Amino acid sequence: MRDQYYEQLDAIVDDLVNLTGTVRRAVADATKALLEADGQVAEAVIAGDKLIDEETETIEERTLLLLATQQPVATDLRQLVATLRMLADLQRMGDLSVHVAKIARRRMPESAVPLNLHPTILSMAAVADSMIESASRIVANRDVAKAAQLEAEDDEMDLLRKDLFRALLGDSWDHGVEPAVDIALLGRYYERIGDHAVSMARRVVYLVTGQMA
Repeated sequence: MRDQYYEQLDAIVDDLVNLTGTVRRAVADATKALLEADGQVAEAVIAGDKLIDEETETIEERTLLLLATQQPVATDLRQLVATLRMLADLQRMGDLSVHVAKIARRRMPESAVPLNLHPTILSMAAVADSMIESASRIVANRDVAKAAQLEAEDDEMDLLRKDLFRALLGDSWDHGVEPAVDIALLGRYYERIGDHAVSMARRVVYLVTGQMA
């Protein structure tokens, strides 16, 4: 019975890592839709959020079942509690990718991002992608040292968001109010994706050490 229990516990972690990969692809595709004004990709991201929600719910149900039937303690208990928290982070990242895709869709057939800001958005998306990938590896390997390094990437994301705001507030901004609102929202969405990746990493620190980072 205990062997089966640990197999189920390991399977939950594996599925959590796989879900992280699904979310990572959603963020990347949303960015592609945004910068290339690709309506088909935007619609796929929006529709695909249902799959993320369904996978999240399935893993959550299995986690709660183990909590209820096995009464885990110590590290096992922390693993299951951390899993529930990380599922919430992943679901929110999926929602944020949908927000990006919806901005892309709303501005079709034009790109929602002025050409001079494409490099900044690309950089934010690249940092977000790296942070999600790091979070996935941290979860898979329980890598506390890597979790600490993720904070530095979050600082980079914050600096990129400030670059966006400098562009919006500069004298050379001539794209109007609605595009400015879109850019401000996009900066917030990518920043929040990074924040959720950091949150996942901190859950792993809690799992391994029993202490919240």
